[in-house]
Amino acid sequence: MRPDRPDTPWALLLVLCGTIFLEGIDVAMLAVAIPSIRADLDLSTGTAAWVMSAYILGYAGFTLLGGRAADLLGRRRMFLIWLTVFMLFSGLGGFATEGWMMIVARFVTGVSAAFMTPAAMSIITTSYEEGPQRNRALLVFAGTAAGGFSLGMVIGGLLTQLGWRWVFFAPVLLAGALLVAALRLLPRTGATAERPEKTADGFDLPGAAAAGAMLLLAAGVVRLEHGVSGWPLTAGAFAAGLLLVYVFVAVERRSPAPLVRLAIFRRASMVRADLGALLFVGSFFGFQFMATLYLQELRGWSSLETSFALMLMGLDAVLAPTLTPLLVNRFGNMRVVLGGFVAAIAAYGLFLPVSDDWSFGMMTPTLLLTSVAFALAYGPLAIAATDGVAPREQGLASGLLYTATQFGSAIGISAVTAVYGLASATGADGALGAFRAALVVPVVMVVLGLVITATGLGRGQPRASQSPDALDSTRRPTAPASAAAGEVATSGD
Repeated sequence: MRPDRPDTPWALLLVLCGTIFLEGIDVAMLAVAIPSIRADLDLSTGTAAWVMSAYILGYAGFTLLGGRAADLLGRRRMFLIWLTVFMLFSGLGGFATEGWMMIVARFVTGVSAAFMTPAAMSIITTSYEEGPQRNRALLVFAGTAAGGFSLGMVIGGLLTQLGWRWVFFAPVLLAGALLVAALRLLPRTGATAERPEKTADGFDLPGAAAAGAMLLLAAGVVRLEHGVSGWPLTAGAFAAGLLLVYVFVAVERRSPAPLVRLAIFRRASMVRADLGALLFVGSFFGFQFMATLYLQELRGWSSLETSFALMLMGLDAVLAPTLTPLLVNRFGNMRVVLGGFVAAIAAYGLFLPVSDDWSFGMMTPTLLLTSVAFALAYGPLAIAATDGVAPREQGLASGLLYTATQFGSAIGISAVTAVYGLASATGADGALGAFRAALVVPVVMVVLGLVITATGLGRGQPRASQSPDALDSTRRPTAPASAAAGEVATSGD
């Protein structure tokens, strides 16, 4: 990194980690507060569900566009603008008096996260030299995201006791502090602020149809939770989304300055990492959702008791920046990822025979293994998704990764909800049988993720001079950058 001040590298990382912590804690606190919000505003079940879904739609629908906008319009600019929007609309959600106001506020908050988060991650990948320094920064970033979600469940429970509106006002205070720090620490020149692609053809506006395609596909995924009920709307959303994807690909192939350079999908390691992240994150959110229902609905635990119990899954916030870098250096990136998938399979598998009288001690192995799995898999997957990508496309690579994770979370929650609903309708083994049936979904997802990521085991990351991006005449890697890429190659794909 080329810092303006000696203390900038880790001070800057602290701000960027604060952003992903903000995003994680915001989602978790709202999940805990939804029952209180529903009761206070007298929301219907459908409206309450849309309060949660609106954020996912905004995030998943615009992350790809947001990541590329960081590359084209400036990472510093996008980060600061959308952090401000996040802060404002989180505050507006706290003043909501009607369901529609809450839905609009959450949708725009999700859109702002879709622009802000890839910008933050691309600032890391362009500010820290590729190799051990960047790997450690990304692992700290990933661990902070998980820590934010885990702590958010506990803090959300505490704030809900004071009043659910504090769940919206607390992120405003944190976002304001981060904004002040970012204005001081984010350099106005260099890779953080520059616009890597300045062409006479300008911004690929037709290519922005990708946002519409992702939005429709995300809506279809969210509707999967309804099962066969209302299937024409679900099928229609998928059909329209796929049609827009076809139009988008056709436009990008002919555009002199495409929003998304389709050749980037030739990077097999990136595609494997994105698919692996989709399945891994989807399994995690699906399991967490069902575990919460099990504890609260079947066991009668309070939201605060549930939050403290699930906090064990937040140990990855400690393991990711401390243990995972050592393992990556010793065994290689993809071997550590595979270890994470194996730990996840064991964690979710151990929970399958759950009964209605399990003690907390019987649940502990699953919760601990889940935290280990996340620490081993998520950060290294982020490294694999951005390694070797040209600096001018780091925002795009980050956007693709976060698009995958958001679709994964939506698919995981929708799939377990649909299976739970179908199993409940059959009446087999009552509510406990429905829980067990739904818990099979996370196991299936991580098994598929293991198979996909295992195909990359033993394949070294291409050196910068041999990668597809290096063949682009517009890229002129310096000797240190090429050496750093070679160093990464020795640790695995």
